[in-house]
Amino acid sequence: MAPTWAMLLRMNTCTVPTQFGDLILFEQEGFITKLDWGVAVREDTSDGLSEARRQLRAYDARELEAFDLPLRVEGSDFQRAVCAAMSAIPFGFTCTYGDIAKQLGAPAQAVGGACGGNPIPVIIPCHRVMGAKGLTGFSGAGGVETKVALLRHEGAGGFLI
Repeated sequence: MAPTWAMLLRMNTCTVPTQFGDLILFEQEGFITKLDWGVAVREDTSDGLSEARRQLRAYDARELEAFDLPLRVEGSDFQRAVCAAMSAIPFGFTCTYGDIAKQLGAPAQAVGGACGGNPIPVIIPCHRVMGAKGLTGFSGAGGVETKVALLRHEGAGGFLI
């Protein structure tokens, strides 16, 4: 279930400038629940936002390869399972929708839809998931160009099977 505007207004938010654009972090009850591109309407403070901001800046500076944040993925059990599978893809590696589909016993198209619905991109690395024939779209700002920039940033060349 996507957050409603009323839900978003109850969340703490902050903007994190990165080489991939300005990112808006959303935090509620100590959990990062959403990441989007743009500038936050409010700049809130919380321990969760401070740590997420610190880790995103470290990732941006290539000083961090794995995020360690409390995340809460809003959505179906399947959405959460796909997000968990994406989170297991190491920095610098990629896999395909089909690889995740086999792991979860689901159609690759359903995995693709769940990747596109990832509420916490970058931190949950949907950019590391490719189509069977290579590079595919990206739901973040800048589309596929941002996906390519994230993969280059990570030096992605390894293919995780």
